[in-house]
Amino acid sequence: MNSSNPPSRTSAGAVPAGAASIRPGRFAAIFAACFLFATGVLMTPPAQKLDQQFSRALVKVAGGLIHICRGKALVQGAILRDPGAGFAVEMRDGCNAVNVTILLWSAVLAFPAPPKQKALGLLAGSLIIQILNIVRFVSLYYIGQYSLTWFDFAHGYLWETLLVLDTMVVFWLWVNRVFRAGAVLDAGR
Repeated sequence: MNSSNPPSRTSAGAVPAGAASIRPGRFAAIFAACFLFATGVLMTPPAQKLDQQFSRALVKVAGGLIHICRGKALVQGAILRDPGAGFAVEMRDGCNAVNVTILLWSAVLAFPAPPKQKALGLLAGSLIIQILNIVRFVSLYYIGQYSLTWFDFAHGYLWETLLVLDTMVVFWLWVNRVFRAGAVLDAGR
């Protein structure tokens, strides 16, 4: 197809303007490189230390929200503990949604959009993911007090799936915003 021709229609509707300039192979290569690089950096001792501090900060926020809503919780580093029943949930490595944030950042950085659009996608997407992650952590705190069986299910399956889906939806919404703004760059740049 000649790049000067307008995008063709599909059975699902019109192809967004600029979609013809997206090269899937280029996107996949940049995505993989960003993801592998960021994951490698995350495994270094300095990044691990920051990751642990970030987890403790998220637990403080979760504990604060519980107190604002007149709930009871003790914050002990990266642990949220029920003062009465003794149930506690710890935000360990991988529980702070940094992994899915890296997934989102890799996708946004690989997509052919202007730097301003990318910055918006990185910031807004990270905020949305972290808000959902705090909701996840607080819900796990309460589910665990009710039933350890339900806690295991919600922690290992339900919330893991929802966080990955949320990341995909955030990326999809951002891509649609970039298309609506007509800001898709020529992939050859």
